[in-house]
Amino acid sequence: MDLASPQAEALRLAGEALARLDPDTALRHLDRADTYGPSHNATLNRALAFRLKGDFASALRQIDKALAFQPYDFIALLAKAAMLEKIDQPRQAVPIYRNALKIAPPRERCPPAILAQIDYATQFVRKDAEALRDHMWGEVEALRQSVDPATLERFDEGLEIYAGLKPTPKQEPILLNYPRLPAIPFYDRALFPWLETLEAATPTIQAELSNLIETSFDQFAPYIAYPPEAPVNQWGELNHSRKWTSLFLWHDGEKQPRVCEACPNTTALMETLPLAHQESFAPTVVFSALQPHTHIPPHTGSANVRLLCHLPLILPGPARLRVGNTTREWKLGTAWVFDDTIEHEAWNDADALRVVLIFDVWNPYLAQAEKALISAMMLAQRRYQAGQ
Repeated sequence: MDLASPQAEALRLAGEALARLDPDTALRHLDRADTYGPSHNATLNRALAFRLKGDFASALRQIDKALAFQPYDFIALLAKAAMLEKIDQPRQAVPIYRNALKIAPPRERCPPAILAQIDYATQFVRKDAEALRDHMWGEVEALRQSVDPATLERFDEGLEIYAGLKPTPKQEPILLNYPRLPAIPFYDRALFPWLETLEAATPTIQAELSNLIETSFDQFAPYIAYPPEAPVNQWGELNHSRKWTSLFLWHDGEKQPRVCEACPNTTALMETLPLAHQESFAPTVVFSALQPHTHIPPHTGSANVRLLCHLPLILPGPARLRVGNTTREWKLGTAWVFDDTIEHEAWNDADALRVVLIFDVWNPYLAQAEKALISAMMLAQRRYQAGQ
C-alpha cells in the first residue's frame, strides 16, 4: 500500500483515534478507508472499535472477517476467543484459545501484554479441561468401581488425555523407531517371568554392590560426559558431574572383566537373563548411582526394540521415576520393565545415595528371527558410518 495514499492516511487517522479510545471517529476513518477496498488490518481495527463501544457481537463478526483474510492470525484468534467470552460463550472460546496457543510465537519474542494473554489462554483451556475431566469421572464413577487397578490406571490416563490434560505417550528413540511396537510406559510383569528370580537375588547383588562402593566407588564415573564441543542441552548440571555416576558390567555389548570379576554372582545371574545382545550396541548392565536430592531431566533412549529393567538396590528414602504420564515410586528389591524411548525422568528425593541396577532386554513383541535381523541391520549401519 502506498504510504501516501488516501487509504493509508485514513487508516493512520483511525489508528490514532483508537489510541485515544475514540471508537466513533475511528469507525468514520475506517469507513473512508474501506471505500478503497477492504483489508485485514482495517477489519481488525474495526473489531477493536466495536469492542471499545461495547458491541461485542459486531466485534466478533469483524474478527471473523479478518480471519477470512488470514486464518492463522494469532492475535485475531486470541481476540475472537475473548469476544466469545464477552458474549457468554466460554465453551466455544476454548477451541479457539487452543488453536491460538498452537501457533503462539516463542515467549522470548512476545511483549509483556501478549505474554499475559498467552498465560490467560493457557489457564482458561486448562480449567476447562479439568472441568471436563471431573464431569467425565463423575459420569463413569459407578463403572470404575468394578475395574481392576491396572486397567483403571490405563483408563484414567486415557480419560485425562481425552480431556486434554495430558499428552499421548509416544516413542521418541534417538536411533531406531522400529514400527508396530506398542508405546507402553511400564510393561506387564507377566511378560517377564524371570523377574521373580531377579528380585529373589536382591540380597546377593546388594552384597556385591556394597563391596564395590566401599572399595571402588571412585571407579563410578559420571553417567553424562559430553565433550567440550558438544551441546549439552538439558544435561548441563549433570555433565561430568558426580551427582549421577555409573559402573558398567556390560557396556555397549562389551563385558567389563574387572567389574564382573568383582560381582561374580550378579554376573552369573545376568548371563541367565534374556539380555538384548547386539554386537557393539547391547546389552548394557550398569549400577546407576544418584546422589541425594538429584534430578535426572526428561530424556529418551536409543531404540524401541529393547526395554530397560530397573532393580532398586540402595533406596534410603523416597525416589521416583516418571515414564510418559505415569510416575512410580521405587520399592527396594522390586523390579520393573519400561520403554525408555518414551520420555522419562527420575528423582532421588532422599537424603542419601540411591543405586539401581539397570539392564536392557529385548522387546517381547519381537519374533526371535526378527531380533537377529534387527541386530544385523544396526551393525551394518554402524559399519557404514565407519566407512567399513
